[in-house]
Amino acid sequence: MGNDTGLQRGDMTGAKALWATLANHGITTVFGYPGGAIMPVYDALTFYPEVRHVLTRHEQGAAHAAEGWAKATGEIGVCMATSGPGATNLVTGLADAMLDSVPLLAITGNVARHLMGTDAFQEADITGITLPITKHNYVVREVEDLPRIIAEAIRIARSGRPGPVLVDIPKDIQLAAFHGEIPAPHARPEIPAPAPEAIERARDMLSGAKKPVMMVGGGALDAAPEITALARAWDIPVITTLMGLGAFPSSDPLWLGMPGMHGSVAANRAISEADVLLGIGLRFDDRVTGRVNGFAPGAAIIHIELDAAEIGKIIRTHVPVRGDAKVAARLLTEGARPIQTAEWRATLAEWTSRTETPGKWGAGYAVKAVVDRLSENDILSSDVGQHQMLAAQLARFEKPRRWINSGGLGTMGFGFPAAIGAGMAEPGVRSVVIAGDGGFQMTAQELATLKMYDIRNVKICVVNNSFLGMVRQWQEMFHEKRYSEVWLGDSNPDFLKLADAYDVPGYRATNAEELPAAIDAWLADPKSALLEVVVPHEHGVFPMVPAGAALYEMIETEPGRTPDLHDAMDKAAEEAKNA
Repeated sequence: MGNDTGLQRGDMTGAKALWATLANHGITTVFGYPGGAIMPVYDALTFYPEVRHVLTRHEQGAAHAAEGWAKATGEIGVCMATSGPGATNLVTGLADAMLDSVPLLAITGNVARHLMGTDAFQEADITGITLPITKHNYVVREVEDLPRIIAEAIRIARSGRPGPVLVDIPKDIQLAAFHGEIPAPHARPEIPAPAPEAIERARDMLSGAKKPVMMVGGGALDAAPEITALARAWDIPVITTLMGLGAFPSSDPLWLGMPGMHGSVAANRAISEADVLLGIGLRFDDRVTGRVNGFAPGAAIIHIELDAAEIGKIIRTHVPVRGDAKVAARLLTEGARPIQTAEWRATLAEWTSRTETPGKWGAGYAVKAVVDRLSENDILSSDVGQHQMLAAQLARFEKPRRWINSGGLGTMGFGFPAAIGAGMAEPGVRSVVIAGDGGFQMTAQELATLKMYDIRNVKICVVNNSFLGMVRQWQEMFHEKRYSEVWLGDSNPDFLKLADAYDVPGYRATNAEELPAAIDAWLADPKSALLEVVVPHEHGVFPMVPAGAALYEMIETEPGRTPDLHDAMDKAAEEAKNA
């Protein structure tokens, strides 16, 4: 669509130019909430039916739904809000997108230019507020610049390492007459290929390895085929981080699981014993590394990463390879020299066999029963907490962008609206979310969004243990079971009645015998539906690496309240102090 199409919709204004530019760039869906300072934009929306607006029930829900759309598709998600509280309600979603490298465009209205800086009604310096948590942001000062800025914002959000971009549009700019051109979409810039000498050094290092391991993060999701070919060509065991789950098929014998604080025994021990570690598309954050000076202590590190600022930031890198994961993996595969690692593989097999399956009734049992029923095309989202770690440990992903969660920021309330966004992006695919009773209530109002748009492919599982479970686990283990402000049981709603109030069918299981039939009915319901699983109050998620400990000091199984646990924690704390 060019400028002529927009002109046929009446006199062009800044608001109409905004929608024309979004449509011209292939934006089909915007999640948002109107208000006074963005009212002209919402008025102009009525002239652009090719762009669907989804009215969420809170601006935070709009941001997370846009994230869910982006994470499921790999394309940009768009959210919109008015000035002041509307804009500030987007902040959590923008911070979440920044840490997880999600391409997001946030559009906010603001007071007219002559009122800016006067503390006008619902005025907020949203660009100043969001400067540290956006890849870039703009205030539109002239109406003729508006389409160009929107086009630039989309390009910046998508290109290189993706991230959120905010565009703030004063109300008088929205109302001003526009006489310019609607720009065509920018071609995505080509990413420079990795330096040949860096690739050759990486090949040489891998070819000499006896105990190699590959770690793959969320920055490599779109390189899944190339990474799979690379691992098989070199016969390298693969670990996928929380954000990288799905970048390598979990059914492959080379897959070792997830690393880090609640990673698998095999993954954490492999990192600790490796002699060469090849990291692709990850930033080695603290939840992955544990104590930094205990991370992969005997390994030479090869780090393939698009963002040069991440290379060497946390972990010393012996071979830095800056470039696109897809290209780098392809180049490394071309010179593959299969490694003789029979003894290493035998050791890994022994560690892998120590993975435990939840046997008794509890949250782990319930989560496994749910994820075992999902197909490889289903999208699984999670909120944040114990259920998130259990889902990451127990679910199996054969391809990328089927697992959606809040990794870097750990945002409670993320899961449900993200599942809505993912479900609307792929209406033919089942979008399942596992949430805790605490996190679900933070954005439960989005049940109204399901009802309003008759969304039928979202399935909500609420794991109800009546606690803020992850905080409770830490209070039990590290604060002598002084439970402070984590009990929800006396005030939780009846979740089935809550769902019914929004015309969403509800199902419940309170024990192992009831669960299979409840899951059957929940998944078979032709509408979006809610399943509440009531589980015991106190349960832990293990393996677990205590704060300040190295990965090889993980607590492998739930220890109860034995002295051994406190001895392990005291040892970890002492080593951290002396590091």
